Amino acid sequence: MNSKDNGDKSGHLPSYDAVSEAKRLLRVIRAGTLATLAPEDGFPFASLVNVATEPDGSPLLLISALATHTKHLIVDDRVSLLLVQTGPGDPLAHPRLTVTGRAEVLKDSEARETAKRRFLNRHPKSALYADFPDFSFCRIRLQHAHLNGGFGRAGQFSAAQIQTSISGSANLISSEVRALTHLNADHAVALALLAKALAEAPDGDWRATGIDPEGLDLACGDRTARIVFPALVHDAEELRKTLENLVDVARVALSKLQHA
Repeated sequence: MNSKDNGDKSGHLPSYDAVSEAKRLLRVIRAGTLATLAPEDGFPFASLVNVATEPDGSPLLLISALATHTKHLIVDDRVSLLLVQTGPGDPLAHPRLTVTGRAEVLKDSEARETAKRRFLNRHPKSALYADFPDFSFCRIRLQHAHLNGGFGRAGQFSAAQIQTSISGSANLISSEVRALTHLNADHAVALALLAKALAEAPDGDWRATGIDPEGLDLACGDRTARIVFPALVHDAEELRKTLENLVDVARVALSKLQHA
């Protein structure tokens, strides 16, 4: 979904969907600044972390027991995470999302394996140390979000406003591995088309890294893209039909661009 301006040259600010922009940033930003609270003096401590998401949009982190931020959040689970979209020019002209919540280290083996799979889909190089005994996966249970999208563009949201409802989506979630494998093995051309036509991404070897009821996450090297579904998808059959329709839409959109 195109999150850029709609090209209005009338002098009026174009309409801005702050919720959609917040949701997009939550899904596409690969790394962020994690702020924790030092138990000895209460001062905030900021560090850089890689980020993925669960199907509902809850941020996932891979943390080491040796890291200062891990020692902090074990004592006080209140955290904040800043997700920034970078680009040329003034850094403050680009959108960023700050979320707050409570960190939870995943100890259940099934939850850990699910988090590991989704995290490594986004960060394959982390497989080098993900299974080290001092590393754990951690989810942030969101409570609040603040979007700063640039001049005149901001929003305050509850967790429910920017997260994805997974109610009734058990079939989709359980079929994610199979769907991703199929898409990447048999539909690489379609994924590249979706990225270019619907996310304004450059040409490249795009691969699918995650599926949730609201959209499809793509990656190409260090680049990411998000394809937003026109309606919630709850199972594998709805996913198939939705992607087929989106590919048709992408072909038409790309054809118009080429003949413009």
